Amino acid sequence: REMIERLSQTLRTSEGNARLDEGDVAAALKSAAKTLDVEYRVPFLAHATMEPMNCTARFKDGVATVWAPTQAPGFARGAVASALGIDAKKVDLHVTFLGGGFGRRYSTDFVTQAAMLARETDGAPVQLIWSREEDMAHDYYRPAYVARCKAGLDASGALVAWQTTTAGSSLGAPSFMDTATDGAWNTAYDFPNARVAHAPVESAMTTGVWRSVAHSQNGFFVESFIDECAAAAGKDPVAFRATLLAKDPRHLRVLQRAAELSGWGQPIAAGPDGAKRARGIAIHRAFGSIVAQVAEVSVDADRKIRVHRVVCVIDCGVPVNPNLIRQQMEGGIVYGLSAALHGEITIEKGRVQQSNFHDYTPLRMNECPVIETEIVAGSERPGGVGEPGTPPIAPAVANALFALTGQRLRSLPLKLA
Repeated sequence: REMIERLSQTLRTSEGNARLDEGDVAAALKSAAKTLDVEYRVPFLAHATMEPMNCTARFKDGVATVWAPTQAPGFARGAVASALGIDAKKVDLHVTFLGGGFGRRYSTDFVTQAAMLARETDGAPVQLIWSREEDMAHDYYRPAYVARCKAGLDASGALVAWQTTTAGSSLGAPSFMDTATDGAWNTAYDFPNARVAHAPVESAMTTGVWRSVAHSQNGFFVESFIDECAAAAGKDPVAFRATLLAKDPRHLRVLQRAAELSGWGQPIAAGPDGAKRARGIAIHRAFGSIVAQVAEVSVDADRKIRVHRVVCVIDCGVPVNPNLIRQQMEGGIVYGLSAALHGEITIEKGRVQQSNFHDYTPLRMNECPVIETEIVAGSERPGGVGEPGTPPIAPAVANALFALTGQRLRSLPLKLA
């Protein structure tokens, strides 16, 4: 909590380092008929891979043989060589199945640890397996971020100014700071006056890349705030987005197809429990692919949020393996929903409070929505599919909750008052 407040305070005094600065945002805000000035927050997140960190290593006759579930073989080989004081050419690395990566296995701490242990065993192999509790307490967490978002609307409800400034730590190394605004500065929206900036604020937490990297938080910030602007303008969320995407037919096609498949604008029947339902939409571009998602949600008598259905439309260029694309969309949605509804790492007296899946809860099978994925076949070069399915789901759910309850939730995980 203290870190989040520190980030919020930073945004009250810092304009950040601009990655996008077009037009005259200050003048446009001053002359706008209506302005918005709000703050969004996301917490630290663990990767919580189903298979904890592990590595097997042997060091014999000056040569290291390593079996590791790594996402970065080059980094892992270099880390082993450095730990053992040998040339990287003397490291024979075998990459195993990952058991879940999500960015956590880009780091090399568990590989280094196994190598250092193997150095002490006179050529005998060492198999290192972390406990779930060790894995949770010693992650390279997705950093906490705060975003201050400002917008201006003219008398007709058209968006005339857009400003987003985020604050948070780097993704494991200062060299990653340039990526902190990815998904915020390079949206497809046609903003007449726009400024997107980032204020770096480092923390003592070990941080790293998390599935979809900066898109994970920036997708939530941008798509929630776009929806908020649409509401302030008194316009339908799909129509409001369509106006801003009019010059990008590829994005527009994905947006409109998601709306069509979901039954956007049509009444939704209440569920078996009688609870009312509503839809929310989000669209986001990441790693060369465009993904739109519509979430259908309800709230029970105990104010528990339930996501019943997600319609997902993806344009990833030429679809090489449709079955794999659908699987990745489903996995990305489930992973993103876990964070949206439950995910939060908290610190007290320097210690991570969560330890296992009972208090860092992934989406349970009985919570999983029906997921319908359509692939829009494009002619562009193939884009990514492992990560783009994650960013849109949290804002889609938050936007549906606003449509259902009138509450605008600006912090993750989503919790109704």
